[in-house]
Amino acid sequence: MKNIRYTTSSSDIELEQILLLQQSNLSESITLNEKQNEGFVTVRHDFDILKKMNLQQPHIIAKHNDQVVGYALCMTKDFGNDIEVLKPMFQKIDNLIDPETNYIVMGQVCIDKEYRKQGIFKGLYQKMKSSLQQEYALLITEVASNNHRSLQAHYAVGFTDLLVYQSDTVEWHIVSWDWT
Repeated sequence: MKNIRYTTSSSDIELEQILLLQQSNLSESITLNEKQNEGFVTVRHDFDILKKMNLQQPHIIAKHNDQVVGYALCMTKDFGNDIEVLKPMFQKIDNLIDPETNYIVMGQVCIDKEYRKQGIFKGLYQKMKSSLQQEYALLITEVASNNHRSLQAHYAVGFTDLLVYQSDTVEWHIVSWDWT
């Protein structure tokens, strides 16, 4: 196993590396076979929103040497209206949990293809929990039902379904990990 360091994003260079990793793993950037076997990411962020999110709550990253090889984006509820495709998720979360509950959304998780099956997914989430559980009671994210690998990996870490719903042609699982 390679020497992987888990930390928080602290530079524009790291944010640019996140965007490059995201670009190469977007649903439209990979083959159907890769989507089914490796998983995919759905949302395309731009640098400005990624930086604003990072300033409010730094993203969790996995680094090998000076290269970001995995990330888990941190998104506070303040960003619920900033990314169009995520608005329905935030509206549903607001209807599902007590408004007094302090939660954080994991906005997207991705591992470089060369670094998969080495425990980095779990490592990112363990770093996220150890860094944020004093401040947030819940970690919430949303996974498409057809992203089998990602959904199973989230269940394995400790997430459970809050809600399963249909939006257009996609079935979504809003999942949460209770840190209390």
